[in-house]
Amino acid sequence: MTKAASTRITPYGASDRAVSPTDAAALLGSLAPLLHDWLPRQRWFAGKGRPVTGFEPVTVTELRPAHPGDPSLLHLLVRVEQGAAGASASAGDCYQLLLGVREALPPHLAAARVGRAAQGPLAGLTVYEGLHDPRVAELLLERLRNPGSWGPLRFERARPIPAALSGKLLDAEQSNSSLVYGDARGEAVHGDAYILKILRRVFPGPHPDLELPLALAAEGCDRVPAPVAWFEADDPTGSDDTLTLGVLQPYLRGSRDGWQLALAALGADREFTSEARSLGRATAEVHLALAAALPTVTLGRAQTAQFADAMTARLDVAAQAVPALMPYVPGLRTAFDALAGLDEAARGRPAQRVHGDLHLGQALRTPDGRWSVIDFEGEPAIPLAERRRPQPPVRDVAGMLRSFDYAARSHEPWRADWATRCRAAFCEGYAQASGTDPRAEPELLRAYETDKAVYEVLYEARHRPDWLPVPMAAIRRLAGER
Repeated sequence: MTKAASTRITPYGASDRAVSPTDAAALLGSLAPLLHDWLPRQRWFAGKGRPVTGFEPVTVTELRPAHPGDPSLLHLLVRVEQGAAGASASAGDCYQLLLGVREALPPHLAAARVGRAAQGPLAGLTVYEGLHDPRVAELLLERLRNPGSWGPLRFERARPIPAALSGKLLDAEQSNSSLVYGDARGEAVHGDAYILKILRRVFPGPHPDLELPLALAAEGCDRVPAPVAWFEADDPTGSDDTLTLGVLQPYLRGSRDGWQLALAALGADREFTSEARSLGRATAEVHLALAAALPTVTLGRAQTAQFADAMTARLDVAAQAVPALMPYVPGLRTAFDALAGLDEAARGRPAQRVHGDLHLGQALRTPDGRWSVIDFEGEPAIPLAERRRPQPPVRDVAGMLRSFDYAARSHEPWRADWATRCRAAFCEGYAQASGTDPRAEPELLRAYETDKAVYEVLYEARHRPDWLPVPMAAIRRLAGER
């Protein structure tokens, strides 16, 4: 199953930092039976539903070598093969793993257990998810506090980081992993606090979650926490690109995300229009700063038609997978046809870098009422190059409007009127800050909102069938059904 070498390797822990290709293959040979069972169960693993057929080591680094009585930490970039036997390894996704190794796990790490290795250089040792270990979290922060190279890894820092901060892994399910650094208990309550996002599925090229916040910080936009430090690796294929692996940013103490706030307002039968309006202003400020910091383009008729064709293709794929969509396909296609015809007069429209996956959960509100925008990764299922392409800003607007609908539908009884008022308030706030009301081009807004709702139907059908009625309600509205 695994391309493990049969050659003898140096004793575990004897190598320094970067592990040789031969030793890396042998180490992965020890880990492969454990990863085969553990990896597909992780929330951030993108290959669910397809059998894992093999592993290929990309890089293996000892962030902490083994010492008697102390845990060691392995940093791995592993390509996971899920194709037919004999398929090229380059077709597999590359994942970042941080694995601790101990002779035995203490009780507080029992839930982090990956398994006990039965073969190879790790035979008889227990492997666990290292990010659950506070000592591992402290080691990562120490590497970021003292920038430089560590084997194939490079640690960079934009400004000094205080010492004596403890880390704690966030237990929220997400497409990556995050450590919060704060006081001695690992709580972001007093003094400086930071959050380190560990990117799990990695791609060569500038990563939006580092690229865009850095650009916004240089532009002076304070709506996005500026990166404090990050680490990366060279693309092992030999290109000039890098692999972004982790980003450290300030942790906004006392903040609550927009989803939590919206549900609380619904539960208290309270309006949310004031918050929605100010969130619209914050979104517009981020868009204006992105347009100033990074190149913009003008989409002509051909480019707009390409966007419309891609939306239609996604609709056709979703309808084949979710038969409930079929009756609405003709009505939904009219939205994309209207988008394709918008630029028949060759007027063109601006496009720029955008957030790409904006919703209430990606906005944080501090106790003084100020909104910040986070998580610029974009939709993880979309290839990185596509996520970095300029888009009409209305894409982000449509994502947030759909999020208000989701909040309203999660409440019993369904508060469609509440969502309608929030959607209008958000657009009003956006227009106040940007000078452009997203509702001024209803065809454009409808197309992007329809595309988002189609994506939601496919996602919910595959992962959360109980939530399928939420996007289906929007589908009926967007298809023209009363």
